[in-house]
Amino acid sequence: MQAVETTPSLDPAAIERAYRRERARRRAKVEHRQYARNSNARYWVAIALIALITVLLALMALREIQTSFGILQ
Repeated sequence: MQAVETTPSLDPAAIERAYRRERARRRAKVEHRQYARNSNARYWVAIALIALITVLLALMALREIQTSFGILQ
């Protein structure tokens, strides 16, 4: 049996493709990390916006109730 030697390719185009592929993988990993970090901020902004809208609607409803029943002085 002969041992099959696996020598690295010395083709410059193959080496360049491998570098590009690795750079693309690294860039995708960084972009995914940034997206995940930003999604946390977007979540809290959305929660704050919903809370603000809820408070405003409650205040508007309270004002309407007061004017309807003559509670407002």
